[in-house]
Amino acid sequence: MTGLVPQVLEAGWWGLVAGSALLIGALLGYTLRVPRLLIASVMAFGAGVLLSAVSFELVGEAYERAGLAPAVIGTVGGAVAYTAGNVVLARRGARHRKRSGHHRLQPSEAEQSGSGRALALGALLDGVPESAVIGVGLLEGGAVGLVTVTAVFISNLPEGLSSAAGMKEAGRGGGYVFSVWGAIAAASAVSAVLGYTVVGGLSTAVVAAVTAVAAGAMLAMIADTMIPEAFDRAHLAIGLIMVCGFLVSFTLSHV
Repeated sequence: MTGLVPQVLEAGWWGLVAGSALLIGALLGYTLRVPRLLIASVMAFGAGVLLSAVSFELVGEAYERAGLAPAVIGTVGGAVAYTAGNVVLARRGARHRKRSGHHRLQPSEAEQSGSGRALALGALLDGVPESAVIGVGLLEGGAVGLVTVTAVFISNLPEGLSSAAGMKEAGRGGGYVFSVWGAIAAASAVSAVLGYTVVGGLSTAVVAAVTAVAAGAMLAMIADTMIPEAFDRAHLAIGLIMVCGFLVSFTLSHV
C-alpha cells in the first residue's frame, strides 16, 4: 500500500504537468496577439504529435497487450463516444471551442445562452482521454507514460492558445478563460490518477480496450477540432509541419 501511494501521486503529477500546458497556452493566447498562421502552424505540429502517440503508443500498445479485436473495438467505441458527446455540446455552442476566432467565431453568452458552460464541458471532453492514458501508461513502468505525457503536453499548448484566443474574441473575460483551463488542468491530474488506480486492477484485455477507447476518442478529437483549425488558414508548409510533429513523437517513442 505504501508503494502504491507514491505511484498514484506520480500519475497525478504527470497528469497535472500535461494539463498545465493548456493553461500556459491559454495565457499566451489571451494576453498576446498571436499571428493566425503561427496558431495554425503550432496546431498542425500538435496534431502530428498526437497522431503519432495514438498510433504507436496507444493503439499499438492495445494490440500488443490483447490482440486485434480489443484494439479495434475499443478504438471504434472511443470514437463513437467522443462523437456523441461532441454532437450534444456542439448544439449548445461548443462546436468551435478550439477555434482562435479568425474564421470560426465562438458564440458569446448573449448570442447563445449556456455556451460558456458547453465550452467548458467540451474542453473537459477533449482533455480527459488524454490524461487517463497517462495513468494507464504508468502501469507498465513509466516508459509509455513519459512519451504520452510529452505528446499531450506539446499538443495541449496550441489547443489552449487557440481556444483562449477564440474565447477572448467572443467577449469572455480573463476570469472565465483561466478558470476553465485551470479546472481542466486539475481534472487532468484526477483523470490520470483514475486511469492508474481504476484500470490498474483490471485484466490485460480490459486495460487494452480502455487504452484503445482513449485512442479512438483522441483520434476523433484531432480530426474534429485540431486539424480544422490548423488548416483553416493553411499555408503550403502546414502538411510538412504536421509531419515534423509526427516524427518528433515517433522519435521519442523509439529512443
